[in-house]
Amino acid sequence: MLSLGYDIGSSSIKASIIDIKTGKQAASGIYPKEEMKIFSPKPGWAEQDPETWWDYVKILTRNILQEYSIDGKAISCIGISYQMHGLVLVDKNRKVLRPSIIWCDSRAVPIGEKAFREIGSTHCLEHLLNSPGNFTASKLRWVKENEPELYSRIYKIMLPGEFIAMKLTDEIVTTISGLSEGIFWDFKDKSVSKEILNYYGFDSAILPEIKPTFSVQGHVTKQAALELGLQEGTVISYRAGDQPNNAFSLNVLNPGEIAATAGTSGVVYGVSDQVKYDPQSRVNTFAHVNHTQSQTRLGVLLCINGTGILNSWMKKNVAPAGVSYDECISRLRWHSSSSFRKRRRTHAGK
Repeated sequence: MLSLGYDIGSSSIKASIIDIKTGKQAASGIYPKEEMKIFSPKPGWAEQDPETWWDYVKILTRNILQEYSIDGKAISCIGISYQMHGLVLVDKNRKVLRPSIIWCDSRAVPIGEKAFREIGSTHCLEHLLNSPGNFTASKLRWVKENEPELYSRIYKIMLPGEFIAMKLTDEIVTTISGLSEGIFWDFKDKSVSKEILNYYGFDSAILPEIKPTFSVQGHVTKQAALELGLQEGTVISYRAGDQPNNAFSLNVLNPGEIAATAGTSGVVYGVSDQVKYDPQSRVNTFAHVNHTQSQTRLGVLLCINGTGILNSWMKKNVAPAGVSYDECISRLRWHSSSSFRKRRRTHAGK
């Protein structure tokens, strides 16, 4: 039996197939080979087309099944990891209404800051464990204020991973972890935040149905199975944001355990069993993958936006054409060590 895992990133789509009995990797791949485009119509904006993610999922799935000679019918379940805090909007026909406003888009910062002041910092931190900030709820409010006609056609809002799950299953569901990363979850009341819905003027009907993170979240439809080369009825059994998922993949599940990971951004992520918050709002706290109504497991997250993306900028704008990332890093190490040696010689000469 095999398990298929997707990672819906902002730079690429990745997939791995694991043998469930042995835990060994049977196949893996990435698509596209170069970074996906992030569109920035205005300064501070960052958007991607969700349908492009889906197109790449289909291409990648067929590629690795063919490359590794794997029968799609042998895959019994699917898990999804995804870039956090993005906003995907669909109408009643499940058609995407606009490009996704992704995690690194900063247009909603003033909206979130205003909400933090007017709802009250004490309520936000005690109930949401965060400022509304630039998270999904604030991005949705931006759409409501600036694209009211489009907003009126929204059937459901989703995170990027929920969109891919919808394309696979035709079902729209979310998790407590997903709602918390969008700043829709009230940890004190253990429910969707009425304060956020009322303040921003959202109808709760636009939120998907809540399912446990580890659960049957839908089955692959006949159409999706044909497009990907999978078996109709294959179970979607897990979905979580990339940072909770990265911690989970490192077996960071218990209070006091910490994971440090780097991709487009860099993150230090620790697990706590206490509903606490940072009074200065320097870190963010979300429901971890194993958080339930009866078991508190929270992920405390410190994010540095510019890590891997700085390497991308340097490769595109500084490095000679055709130079790989490995060559860039090797040259940086050489220049760094050379500069260090020069400083030592200068210091010794003095």
